[in-house]
Formats: sequence, structure tokens, C-alpha cells
Amino acid sequence: MAPLRILYFGVPLGAEVLRRAGLDPVASVLAPRALPGRRRVARRSRGLVLGDPVVDPSLRRVLRSARPEVLFSFFYPRRIDPAVLASVERGAFGTHPSLLPRWRGPDPYYWAIRAGDTETGVTLHRLEGTYDTGPIVARAPVPIAAEDDGWSLAKKLDRPALRLLIDAAKRLEAGAALEGKAQPPSDTPWARRPTDEDLAIDWREPASAVLRAIRAASPEPGATAVFGERWVEILRAAPCAEPPPTGLAPAEAWRSAEGWAVRCGGGAVRLVEARDAHGPVDLEALFASVCD
Repeated sequence: MAPLRILYFGVPLGAEVLRRAGLDPVASVLAPRALPGRRRVARRSRGLVLGDPVVDPSLRRVLRSARPEVLFSFFYPRRIDPAVLASVERGAFGTHPSLLPRWRGPDPYYWAIRAGDTETGVTLHRLEGTYDTGPIVARAPVPIAAEDDGWSLAKKLDRPALRLLIDAAKRLEAGAALEGKAQPPSDTPWARRPTDEDLAIDWREPASAVLRAIRAASPEPGATAVFGERWVEILRAAPCAEPPPTGLAPAEAWRSAEGWAVRCGGGAVRLVEARDAHGPVDLEALFASVCD
């Protein structure tokens, strides 16, 4: 059986995992920069390592000379040229870190946590000209833990996504055709990158919603709050069992028995970790100045 001729787009980790599975790409287009926190690998694929054919169209000729049969994408942050997608006879496939069609878009981690979902997952789907709309080949559900933040959820989804990628490559190498099933309709909003307005904590919401907003944005880009004249990003918080003092309004803080806490629209949260433009923030010093 001839080896599957794979064209890979994405972060270096995916190319290395394919290589270790005996599925070394004939050519790789690596992400222009690693996504925040994404591990790079030192050892590269034995195939060609190229720039982006959208940025440098002359690379399309090089890709054609590599004669790829199939394209796999894993965390590639740019739109892949439709001409490249059409050039692979056995199809182009990508993994998406949600259970499509829910949370199509670039930041499904944030919105899944923010919405209070208890389950997400990864989807292997065929790539089309529009993002995240192609037929679904396989899915793997993953629970969202109460303590998960945006980064821990992203890490949790890496391995199942790579397993789907390897399984699909092996099935194709064995001669299978992975057509997939059309995605059902969905009214889930597009999982856009959160705006400044999304990231600003609304202390009028219940404590449970405030905690989700903080977890969803942690550690990057961080949920924002203003105390007095100080702007900070809240990275970690916890439920506060102590009831707020009488007369305290939402967004106002007090020194609870467990540490500094903030009144919400319902209940309160205890702040654990924050930063500003200069680095970590000492909460005691922050509120000593604000409450003076």
C-alpha cells in the first residue's frame, strides 16, 4: 500500500504527531506564529516546509509538485486558499474545537464557557470555502469541568482532536472515502473573538455568570474591571460564601473572611488573581488604595 500523500496546514505539533504515527506529510504549511501557549516542536517533518500560499502565490506551484492527495488542518489561523482545497483529490479536512454546528468560529472555548455549556468536544469536518460549515466526518465529546478556563479547555481538546486526525489519515490510507454528513441547521451565534465590551465584567449579573466570564477569558485576554481609577484584568476568582454587607452595590468590594470579594447582581465572588499593564496586582494594596 502506497503511503498517503498528506499536505498539512497548522501548528508544528500536528505535523509532528502525524510523523510519529508514520504519516509524515509530503509538505507542511506551518502557522505563521504559534498560538498563545501552543507548544512548538523541535523536529520538523521530512517533507517540504513552506510559507503561506495566500501570502506567496508562487508556492502553489511547489505544492502541486508535491502531489498531495489529502489536506489536513490543525489550528491554522488563516483562511486556506480555495484553490489549494480543490487541488487535493481525496479531500481537505480540519479539526474544530467544538461540537459543530455549535460554536462555529475562531473562539469556541470562550463562548462555550461563557454560555455555561457543560459539554463541548472536537469535530473533524471537510473543509469548504466558508468556515466550519463542511460535512462532519467524526466528533468526540469532552466534558467542561467547573474549574476549566479558556486555556485549560483548549489543552483538554488537543489530544482528542489529534486522535481524530490520525484516525482519519489511517482510514484514508486504507482506502476509505470520508464523505461525512451535512451539518444540521444551528441558531448558535458565531463564536467571534470577544470584544472589549464582552470582556468587561458586568457585576450586575449573578455571581455564577461573573465567574464564567472570568474563566472564559483567562488567562488571555483576561476579563476587565475598574476599581476606583484602577483598571485590572481578573484572572481567577471563586464563589464567596459570605453574604455581602447590607447596602453594598454591585461592583463594590469588601474584605470578607476569605479575602477581597465583590458584590454581584446575585451573590458575590472572591478575587484570587489579577494583573494590570505592569504585571500581577497585589489585591490588598489595590483595595487599600481604592477603599481609603
